[in-house]
Amino acid sequence: MKTNLLSMPVASTISDVERDTGVAKETLRVWERRYDFPQPLRDPNGERIYPVEQVHKLRLVKRLIDLGFRPGKVIQFSAAELQTMAERAAGGKPGQAAPHPELQACLALCKSHQIEALRRKLSQALLVMGLTSFVTDLVAPLTALIGEAWACGQLAVFEEHLYTESLKVVMRGAIFSVPQPNANAPGAPRILLTTLPQERHGLGLLMAEAMFVVEGAYCISLGVQTPLLDIVEAVRAQRIDIVALSFSAAMNPRQALDGLAELHARLDGRAELWAGGACAALQRRQPPFVRVFGLADIAAAVAGWRLRRPGRDGQPG
Repeated sequence: MKTNLLSMPVASTISDVERDTGVAKETLRVWERRYDFPQPLRDPNGERIYPVEQVHKLRLVKRLIDLGFRPGKVIQFSAAELQTMAERAAGGKPGQAAPHPELQACLALCKSHQIEALRRKLSQALLVMGLTSFVTDLVAPLTALIGEAWACGQLAVFEEHLYTESLKVVMRGAIFSVPQPNANAPGAPRILLTTLPQERHGLGLLMAEAMFVVEGAYCISLGVQTPLLDIVEAVRAQRIDIVALSFSAAMNPRQALDGLAELHARLDGRAELWAGGACAALQRRQPPFVRVFGLADIAAAVAGWRLRRPGRDGQPG
């Protein structure tokens, strides 16, 4: 019987697994020796490749570690058992309220693949709430809820992508509707938005851009996964004041810290480094050369920049 290769799940390389789960390559190898999991196969060149079901289990293990569990206490369980544990742990935090019904409704539309209905619902909420409240009160918690559902296996990868693309359409339209200041306007910081090469998630970047434009910043977005040398070149060519980087929970903390340190060294004081997102490294070991902000802090951050920097006409900002 012939096998249809197109229908077979594609195994992941160790680099793919590191990127998709946030578990470092070194950690994967340690777990392999210490806990006998994961159990990668080998490709014709002898390199590790990870079946889809092992990657799914690794996502659940990483989710539980983020919730406070130790790897040795959870890694021996099956994926189904880990999913149940993750759901209970995520829903059982003291004082944590159940998700708002509006968020649940959006999640249900995503699960049922009603993409046009989801876009209409998001667009209507934007009109009612205004861009700032839309981002902080709806989009940010909804994106976190979608991420948790994906990490716990309640949402397929393609369903998470459907949500991402739907939100991008709505957010881009909203950002374009805000008048952009003149590139040389006094008091308008020139902000370059992007992610490090290992970070492929861009919704945090889009949310930050929306908050920046509301505050009168001049924004230039390079999208995701920009090489460090290209970031530095863009800073020079575009006379950038601030490089704003977004980090998702899936970003490997070591790569985040190493990337920030290297970018800081390459920038050599040409621009400030700002960062935000759900990566644990930003909260636990914040580098002294990076300013870390949440979405709700952006207005105050931009105001603080204006106080520190002179305006482009030579007068105080």
